[in-house]
Amino acid sequence: MSLIHWTHFPPLGDERGSLVALEGGKTVPFPIQRVYYLFGTKLGVSRGFHAHKKLQQVAVCVTGRCRMVLDDGQKREEVWLDTPTQGLLIGNMVWREMHDFSHDCVLLVLASNHYDENDYIRNYEEFIRLAEK
Repeated sequence: MSLIHWTHFPPLGDERGSLVALEGGKTVPFPIQRVYYLFGTKLGVSRGFHAHKKLQQVAVCVTGRCRMVLDDGQKREEVWLDTPTQGLLIGNMVWREMHDFSHDCVLLVLASNHYDENDYIRNYEEFIRLAEK
């Protein structure tokens, strides 16, 4: 089974331009408790390198692009995020890494819970141990 799961955001708009609506429980498959975005990531810098015990997320590249690597402890897959009309659903207990940010990348992340440092797994070996259980 693939780790890559997309959620699609149908663009709305007219001759003036486009708009995408993100709604918890509708276009996003969970209630949204936290929203943040990454921007201005320096060339050659990678981000992420963690998993969450319970948190689910949807990552959307609003502008630019980046490469996302997902790992469930048995399989590792990668995908490019490069469109504002689809989001990558990232479940709990999935290691994530973000690489190759374009200079104009804005990566928006919608989260199912508020920030909780205790939910993070920041050590890959610990993640593998927990994923095997």
